[in-house]
Amino acid sequence: MGDERVKAEALQILGLFQVLPRLVVFDLDYTLWPFYCECRSKRDSPSLFRHARGIMYALKEKGVEMAIASRSPTPDIAKVFIDKLELQSMFVAQEIFSSWTHKTEHFQKIQRKTGIPYKSMLFFDDEDRNIKTVSKMGVTSVLVENGVNLDMFKLGLSNFATSFAASSRKQDE
Repeated sequence: MGDERVKAEALQILGLFQVLPRLVVFDLDYTLWPFYCECRSKRDSPSLFRHARGIMYALKEKGVEMAIASRSPTPDIAKVFIDKLELQSMFVAQEIFSSWTHKTEHFQKIQRKTGIPYKSMLFFDDEDRNIKTVSKMGVTSVLVENGVNLDMFKLGLSNFATSFAASSRKQDE
């Protein structure tokens, strides 16, 4: 399925939900692309999982902001790959640094930079420990097994809508 077809399908999925996240945060390794940066060289030609670009195009078209939270020990390679893939303009924040905090530090920096509350964020990652930790911060988090794809995207938006509705009801009480 080409990027435009994925984008069209992702836009249809986005249209199913009345409430959308203000910010979608992606991990890089095994979430947007099928490899670990530290196992590659800056000279390599990177590729994305096949639905990733179309999903990002759809989010951009809908006005949903995007960010990166990656614990890559080789941020220099990650940034070169983001440039090679022409994704630089997609992200309002890129927090790419090695850390033992399971991404809490990444999300604190993203939140400070964007001013978007955690409850208005949706996060995709391939590591369960990151999902558990970031979820405790109030971010709707989705574990992906073979990269972000349309099924995981729909699941994430559905989980976000449910979480957002629950947190809104709590505020009304």
